[in-house]
Amino acid sequence: MSKEKKYVAIGDIHGCAKTLEALLKHLEIYNDRVFVFVGDYIDRGPDSKSVVDQLIQFSEEHQCVMLQGNHEYMMLDALFRNNYAGWELNGGQATINSYMDKNGEAFIPEEHMEFYQNTKLFYDTPDYFFVHAGLDPKMTVADSIADPDQTERFIWERSHLRTLGNKWEKTVVFGHTPRSEPIKGPNMIGIDTGCVYSKRRGLGNLTAVLLPEMTFIQQESLDT
Repeated sequence: MSKEKKYVAIGDIHGCAKTLEALLKHLEIYNDRVFVFVGDYIDRGPDSKSVVDQLIQFSEEHQCVMLQGNHEYMMLDALFRNNYAGWELNGGQATINSYMDKNGEAFIPEEHMEFYQNTKLFYDTPDYFFVHAGLDPKMTVADSIADPDQTERFIWERSHLRTLGNKWEKTVVFGHTPRSEPIKGPNMIGIDTGCVYSKRRGLGNLTAVLLPEMTFIQQESLDT
């Protein structure tokens, strides 16, 4: 493995602000690492606004990479292309509610809009490819990056979870698909353990993975 920075990757948060706060406290001793958040900060959970407040503050004090999840994509699609139906059907109303003032009007601060718009589709390193959902298992990572037609897969893909192998030349770290335990497969690490789904059996944890050690740190959901 090449000599490069160590990482902490954090899975899908989905508006679970209390859980995020608790997990970040557990991770304080790893302040020298690059923190990669794999997207889906918003929707479904009770306090998306506070999640983004925390992430903005955290990024001011740590080296962070904020990836775009399909839920950030749907939010931006709603705000800039007026496609509200798709967003609301996927938990967007919970995010709107978190931005409402005492008069029942929703307002998204400018720094939050900048946060959403500045999220990245992927983060490529010599040993790891960080992405929200995944990528085509029949293509190399390099070929997927080079093909503009593949980038939409980065926020939606799941086919790699239904195949026996892949052509990836490095380990792909992703969220998007909630599982009761982190996914540890050939060239892949999945860290969405369904933090927002605490009422579903086996789910309800927010997961981080330390790399290259591949040590998992979990925080049980504190949000209802």
